[in-house]
This record gives sequence, C-alpha cells and structure tokens, in this order.
Amino acid sequence: QVQLVESGGGSVQAGGSLRLSCAASGYTVSTYCMGWFRQAPGKEREGVAAIGIGDGSAYYADPVKGRFTISQDNAKKTLYLQMNSLKPEDTAMYYCAAERSSGRSCISLPIYVYEYWGQGTQVTVSS
Repeated sequence: QVQLVESGGGSVQAGGSLRLSCAASGYTVSTYCMGWFRQAPGKEREGVAAIGIGDGSAYYADPVKGRFTISQDNAKKTLYLQMNSLKPEDTAMYYCAAERSSGRSCISLPIYVYEYWGQGTQVTVSS
C-alpha cells in the first residue's frame, strides 16, 4: 500500500526557510514520479515542483523558481522541498504526491494524474 507522509511545515517570518520532507513507503520510489503541490485557502491546488527519475531534471512553478529546491533520497525513500526566501504568498497546505511513471516525463505530468497523496503539512509565512 502506497503511503506518503509529509513533515517539516511550520510558521516562519518572511525571508525565512523551511525544509519539507515526504517519507514514502509501499512502492519502488525509483519508478514513480513525485512532486510537491500546495493549496492556499480559497484557491485551487497547484503544482510547486516535480523531479525526474534519475536524470537530474526538475520542474518549478514560476512563483518559486530560484527559491525552492526539490530533491530526493531514494535510499531513504524521502522527497524534500527546501524553501528559502519565503514570502507570505507561500502560505498554504503543502502536499507531496506520487504517480507511477510508466515511461512518462515526470516533470510534465499534470496534477490530475497523480494518484497517491500525503495528508499535507501547513506552511505559514508572516510578513
């Protein structure tokens, strides 16, 4: 059974940093696409970052480019999101998600194809 458990959220002031973690279990991590998503109150869930399988590729949404870094430790089956220079507009519930790659490009998968989701971790950035 696929399970994703996020951690690392919290409350920080603008300009601060947080590192989110997503512990995965129940599947072979190296064969699944993984990404980070967020949902602010009253807004739709949106993609933040995604990582390719073994090729060093990554996708970042425009609002987080240059500030967030996605990485993965396959040995620990953990996905990370390092968030620097946080802004109040980054405030949201952050989710990690996984989807069997089946040969598809992980950095271009639309949000609606992701099958497995964690419960989310709240990030609050105050000005």
